Amino acid sequence: MSSLDSLKPGQKIKLTVVANPKTANSQQTIERLMRQDPTANRSLRKAHRMRQQRLNVYNRGNRDWTAREICARIVRSNKGNSWTMIYSPVLANDIASIAKYVTIENA
Repeated sequence: MSSLDSLKPGQKIKLTVVANPKTANSQQTIERLMRQDPTANRSLRKAHRMRQQRLNVYNRGNRDWTAREICARIVRSNKGNSWTMIYSPVLANDIASIAKYVTIENA
């Protein structure tokens, strides 16, 4: 388990959720960091592209209106989920705020 001080910029780290977050803000922070995983990011981009292709365009008052599909939740902050990401000093405050819910390892 690495401490936040020993991490270097550009280093790959693996984070694992060890406890379910108690607050909605912590849950959102964990999910935002999970979206930086390359596989999750790829899935989000693909889902966005598919939603754009299936955009529902209908006529209302002789004008085109669009109805967008609801985004799927690709990442969940459940206990046991893990992801890898590249560490950046910009993320230090976010990682420090959720440190009691995750473990940090070198990837």
